[in-house]
Amino acid sequence: QVQLVESGGGLVQAGGSLRLSCAASGRAFNAYSMGWFRQAPGKEREYVAAISQSGGRTYYANSVKGRFTISRDNAKNTVYLQMNSLKPEDTAVYYCAAKQGISALSDIREYDYWGQGTQVTVSS
Repeated sequence: QVQLVESGGGLVQAGGSLRLSCAASGRAFNAYSMGWFRQAPGKEREYVAAISQSGGRTYYANSVKGRFTISRDNAKNTVYLQMNSLKPEDTAVYYCAAKQGISALSDIREYDYWGQGTQVTVSS
């Protein structure tokens, strides 16, 4: 069992930056690949970024590539999402999630554990 708690959301103007954190507790954090997903009002939850167990491999949705950076600190049991050049269309509730293995990291159905989410609002 893994418990995940996101933080760092808030209100920011377009072009600004935010850093989200996801703290994990429970079973060995470094056994899990981690992902960030988001859900805007009236839309389905979508993949944003993912990172391998060691942090050596990172993956991004095309919509955030070049603007967002995912990273992790296994000593602190924490995964981060640095978001730069934010746009109003980035407004959503952001969720972190954990899964075993390295395959299908963009597939929401593959993730076993989810946090409660943190709201990110980007004003124009």
